[in-house]
Amino acid sequence: MLRQWARDGSRQPVVLVYSSRRPENAAFLGELQKLQRRSSDFRLFATMTDMARSLRKWEGETGMVNDDLLSRAVRGLVAPLYYVVGPPAMVVAMQEALRAADIPDDSIATEEFYGY
Repeated sequence: MLRQWARDGSRQPVVLVYSSRRPENAAFLGELQKLQRRSSDFRLFATMTDMARSLRKWEGETGMVNDDLLSRAVRGLVAPLYYVVGPPAMVVAMQEALRAADIPDDSIATEEFYGY
């Protein structure tokens, strides 16, 4: 989706909250960081949850996605849509967090994936 967005030259603001265990396990992290440097319309909020076992340096966010991170990520957005994609347990947890923040269900789309 982001590759197409970038190819189209869209000016629609996009914010990605991205969580992985460690930078070396983070799919597409380098590409996402490059996209953020190239486009002021894309903001990446990446966090790593298991830096104690990391072999790479990380100067960004650490820990689980929480209310503070979500609040900073959506600040200034008007009527955002939330796409939650990941393992089933994470999707459920994020749906609950968004609902607790009074985000209506019709503003939340989800997709679960298994096997990584």
